[in-house]
Amino acid sequence: MEQRAPLLPFNLETALQKVQMAEDAWNSRDPERVSLAYTIDTEWRNRAEFINGRAEVKAFLTNKWQKELHYKLKKELWSFHDNRIAVRFHYEWQDAAGQWYRSYGNELWEFDENGLMQKRYASINDLAIVENEKTL
Repeated sequence: MEQRAPLLPFNLETALQKVQMAEDAWNSRDPERVSLAYTIDTEWRNRAEFINGRAEVKAFLTNKWQKELHYKLKKELWSFHDNRIAVRFHYEWQDAAGQWYRSYGNELWEFDENGLMQKRYASINDLAIVENEKTL
């Protein structure tokens, strides 16, 4: 049985640890590494896209990081309770034409008893920026 510490229920220390682990994994831009934090049958809503299962997560992330170049992410714990965590985040990236963006959003996470994320709901907005406005 797969487990991903820290396990439930979350306290402030373990919730902060989960958020940092997620930030580190996403900043690796390695779809395989990121996908291992999710259940086999994970359910996502990312913007208006619905993603189901690890295989779709890996495909989604592979495509995302082919388009979002120089991706850098910062996550912040917003709230937690039992098996749920809420985060706010921003990330910066550049498209193939050279335009920089800062994307802002919120995520709601739900974990199973093994510490794997079973549900992820993300709402995200993009803002075009110039390179000297980057903060990450």
